[in-house]
Amino acid sequence: MTVDVMITLRAFYAAEAAYLTEGAGFEQMAAHLASDVVMYQASSLPYGGEWRGHEGFRAFIAAMGESWDGLWFDEQQFVSDNDRVVVYSRGRLRARRTGRTLETSLLQWISFKDGLITEFRPYYHDTSAVLAALTAESNP
Repeated sequence: MTVDVMITLRAFYAAEAAYLTEGAGFEQMAAHLASDVVMYQASSLPYGGEWRGHEGFRAFIAAMGESWDGLWFDEQQFVSDNDRVVVYSRGRLRARRTGRTLETSLLQWISFKDGLITEFRPYYHDTSAVLAALTAESNP
């Protein structure tokens, strides 16, 4: 793993959290993405499907932002094979509509080329818990 890949990845994660939590601009994330980046999301999620290129990723992150208004990473571990990184993330998301906070974990397979992210393949621990946080009303 080159230092550049980890710098790129950590900067991307910080920009993603700032976008969802603080309303930061998309451009902070885009600086770390290849022009032909692909995001794959579980089809059962409100932001599911394949999102291609910067405009596709912009649409994905906007759709994700409609679902969540907070993202905090509590733990991250990285395993690398040159231009691919597997990331274990444990953290919290706050659902915009319900106000519920979901504590969850996921694995992501992330590919790089020329120091930029080309592909994300997230594998959620429990997509039904994600959907429940987004749809269940919060308890008073």
